[in-house]
Amino acid sequence: MPSAKIERHAAPLRLQVVTSLREDILEGVLAPGERLLENALCDSYGVSRTVVREALRQLESESLITMLPGRGPIVTVLEKHDIQALYQVRAALEGLAAELFARDASAEQAARMCALIESMEARYLHGTVETREESKEEFYSLLLEGAGNAVLENQLRGVHTRIGLFRRYAFIDEHRVAISMEELRQIVHELAVTRDPAAARRASEHHIQLAGELAVLEYTKRLQHTEEVSEIAI
Repeated sequence: MPSAKIERHAAPLRLQVVTSLREDILEGVLAPGERLLENALCDSYGVSRTVVREALRQLESESLITMLPGRGPIVTVLEKHDIQALYQVRAALEGLAAELFARDASAEQAARMCALIESMEARYLHGTVETREESKEEFYSLLLEGAGNAVLENQLRGVHTRIGLFRRYAFIDEHRVAISMEELRQIVHELAVTRDPAAARRASEHHIQLAGELAVLEYTKRLQHTEEVSEIAI
């Protein structure tokens, strides 16, 4: 169960609980299939039942929580085909973003992208999980800024929220990080140096295809571990 009570800040309590609960799910504190009992959540976070229910509704809309008839909310459990479907959509959206950036981004945005990939040598390749997350988020922010399509940005942000758990697998695996860095260099070369829309799209889609394969592998391992722990507890 969650480990920390919510401290009162200026942000609405609901938002604070949503953020904390989301992090607990993405970091594996709450495992796929785990029941989310309202009373336990109220005690863990130190908030009212109303706040907890509002937070659960928000996370249900993000597909991180599933409401089961007669059982209540659980952490969403995904099947292999669910993950593959998510990454198919992600590949299409990021491929489009890369294509638009290569075609439409300003010279200043392209220069910033080149500078960013250089800084990622230390912060991503040789960094921590936290700096890897931060630098990858900067990459996507700049990519979407250069793509200049608000509808695309909204859709891709939604997909990124749903696959937050899988993205973290890549930040932990040092071998995958090294491969990812090479893929990112290739993407940025097509985005900001050659400015080749078709090549940028292909490079981006390839990057996400490999990420999807890793996601399926690691999520399956995690589910198996959760099931083994449950059997021992029984």
